Amino acid sequence: MNDGAVSVGPILAVVLAGLVVVAVAVAWAGGLGLRRDLVTASLRAVVQLAAVSLIITAVLRSWWTTAAFIAVMLAVAAFTSARRITTLRLGWPAALPIAAGAVPLGAAVVAAGTTPLATVAVLPLAGILIGGAMTATSLSGRRALDELRDRRGEYEAALALGFLPREAALEVCRPTAATALVPALDQTRTVGLVSLPGAFIGVLLGGGSALQAGATQLLVLIALLAVEAIAVAVTVELVAAGTLRRATSAASS
Repeated sequence: MNDGAVSVGPILAVVLAGLVVVAVAVAWAGGLGLRRDLVTASLRAVVQLAAVSLIITAVLRSWWTTAAFIAVMLAVAAFTSARRITTLRLGWPAALPIAAGAVPLGAAVVAAGTTPLATVAVLPLAGILIGGAMTATSLSGRRALDELRDRRGEYEAALALGFLPREAALEVCRPTAATALVPALDQTRTVGLVSLPGAFIGVLLGGGSALQAGATQLLVLIALLAVEAIAVAVTVELVAAGTLRRATSAASS
């Protein structure tokens, strides 16, 4: 067994269950709510990762199955962001900012030869970039729509001053929506000082050198910044155009 790998067994199950109990207890004691969400998310993670662990070897055997798995990733990410921002029926445009950032930049990184042209390298990279784009889309979409709802008076004042609807919406929602990039910025600024993210640890556990691990993590972090910046910019434009909206919000229409 790899000395750096997590030991799979009863002790792991007990530790995981204990961590979930701690999270739920703190949420209850702090009046945060989300107790059901914490349990559900944890159970889903167990089931989904168990399923992926069983099928990932088969998926990585060909480019066709790898591409299909990436497509599933994109669909699930779009579904998740859509529901997080608004309803699934109104939130389907959330697929655009996720794909607009992750797909072309992921392809460019691979085409440049900075990562091996192998399914085992491309699939994890795609997952990281799609996940980052999903988070940025969800955060920026929610914040932009919240701003348009809460500051409707300012939006209408801008219209009265002669702003077009898109311009008025951007004036109100763009600054706050841009804070969706803060987590990615903070992670990049503090990497190596506060945390050693997954790509770095993964390369080390796989037998790579510390230099290779650092280069891999740097590539991932900078790519994430670019992907999430694109996702936020496209999301804000969709909100300002009224393409991405809530059923009860007319501020951007």
